[in-house]
Amino acid sequence: MFFSHPADFTPVCTSEFIALAHAAPAFEAIDCALLGLSVDSLYSHVAWMRAIRELAGIEVPFPVVEDPSMAVGHAYGMLDADATDSAAVRATFFIDPEGVVRAINWYPMNVGRSIEEMLRTVQALQRATKGDALTPAGWHPGDDVLLPPALPVDGEADWFHRLRPDA
Repeated sequence: MFFSHPADFTPVCTSEFIALAHAAPAFEAIDCALLGLSVDSLYSHVAWMRAIRELAGIEVPFPVVEDPSMAVGHAYGMLDADATDSAAVRATFFIDPEGVVRAINWYPMNVGRSIEEMLRTVQALQRATKGDALTPAGWHPGDDVLLPPALPVDGEADWFHRLRPDA
């Protein structure tokens, strides 16, 4: 999961990094690596990680890429082509093991992301990748899954929305 944030030492970003640091073991348990991106410098990242440790008593266990030239942000479309800074960027890219972007979400700079939804998205993508089922809205591991759509059969009113317990 590759995510960008507007700037180090900002309130919303700090809250997200603290929450992601707490959730890091849950992401690791489902084989999902976390990688942050910011236009701030490596020195700023180091100072911010130290400040988070002092503020929240937690180590941020994932790397944060420095992107002062905004080359990575532009390459991933995390920034408007005319952007001169990253102030409006809060993007998350869910990338599969083959390097394919499977889902993207965006938030404005003044709204923090839901770490629970980020975790749920990874789990739903992993489950759906198995190919034998689809994950319905709000799906969590252990919930019922949907069967892929089939042609209607006489008398089957649910041909387009068939739930079954997940195996």
